[in-house]
Amino acid sequence: MLEQSIEQQFIDSADLKYQVGPLLSKPIAAAVQALLSCVTSGGKVLACGNGPAGAVAQAFVAAFVGRFERERPGLGALALSADSTLLTAISGNYDFSAGFARQVSALGQAGDVLLAVSTGGNSPNVVAAIEAAHERDMTVLALTGRGGGQAGRLLRETDIHISVPHERSSRILEVHQLALHCMVEGVDNQLLGEQEAST
Repeated sequence: MLEQSIEQQFIDSADLKYQVGPLLSKPIAAAVQALLSCVTSGGKVLACGNGPAGAVAQAFVAAFVGRFERERPGLGALALSADSTLLTAISGNYDFSAGFARQVSALGQAGDVLLAVSTGGNSPNVVAAIEAAHERDMTVLALTGRGGGQAGRLLRETDIHISVPHERSSRILEVHQLALHCMVEGVDNQLLGEQEAST
């Protein structure tokens, strides 16, 4: 019974990815272009999310600043959720929902990108970060699920929304992780040329 349940997890994850590939390929491609435009003009990506969504944002930053699957110079990105001491200090002076927004206001510039990850799209501090990014003339790249929630409703025509049509957070985050891998690889391919498939 346990093994069947585990196998079903793999099947469900694979089925969802197979179903949403055609739906998400266009916004993921648009995200690659937005990221490429940002970094080639000297901009940076500010990434945020809470809990597991924050971990996904941090993994993206690690691949962007470090490397993904091949060597290249580091690209400008910062995970806002990485510094819990800073978030606590900010929240001590302001409402908790201002934690990411204050960092976006302090660090963001026109032409930068905010990568906002929220499975439901309703995290108050992520929503506030999107509003702060708009005030700074930044492009918002929102990864959500469940229809996008409040974050999805805030997005402008120039923003990019990658919304996974599913209710379960774990499944949504699995697709978010794959989408972010596609984005980093897409940027690498644009900067370095297509990589030959390994055998």
